[in-house]
Amino acid sequence: MKQLPHMADALIVSRRALLQIAGIATAGTGLHGCGFKLRGSQTFAFQSIAILPSPGSAITQELRSAFGSAVQVLAADAPGTPAQLVLTVADEVREKVVIGVNVSGQVREFQLRLRVRLSLRTAKGKAITVDEEIAQRRDISYNESAALAKEAEEALLFRDMQTDIVQQILRRLAAVKPGQLD
Repeated sequence: MKQLPHMADALIVSRRALLQIAGIATAGTGLHGCGFKLRGSQTFAFQSIAILPSPGSAITQELRSAFGSAVQVLAADAPGTPAQLVLTVADEVREKVVIGVNVSGQVREFQLRLRVRLSLRTAKGKAITVDEEIAQRRDISYNESAALAKEAEEALLFRDMQTDIVQQILRRLAAVKPGQLD
């Protein structure tokens, strides 16, 4: 009789495990049916790109390293074979705007903004995009007693926005079709 409760416990545990597995499988099927797909590495329709200005801003430099070995980043004035695409990062503006003050007029909240304008053209000069703007915003609280920590947090948020903008640019470049390169 003492073994009977242990068998019942084992059956309950295995039944729970089966229900959990069935639930996970159902959830996976539901995500597949809605078009959800994990972001993988991007494939590009071009093998070479020139990024202007050279060396450029922090975004330009991060973008150069983000391509890895998938795309060759060339100098715009490189002799020999020109780059298939030329990406111009025309403007990179970092702003810090006061959006909240307390009753005594002391700043309590800032909004950090990072805006980038870019243009994309083929090696022959055909424009694919002209003066496209990508912007990011982050709100940050402020406390003068923790000014140094808030300064470090601000730098971290700007770095995060920069990385997000680089990823957006890469996704837009991955959307370029081979027919647009002519």
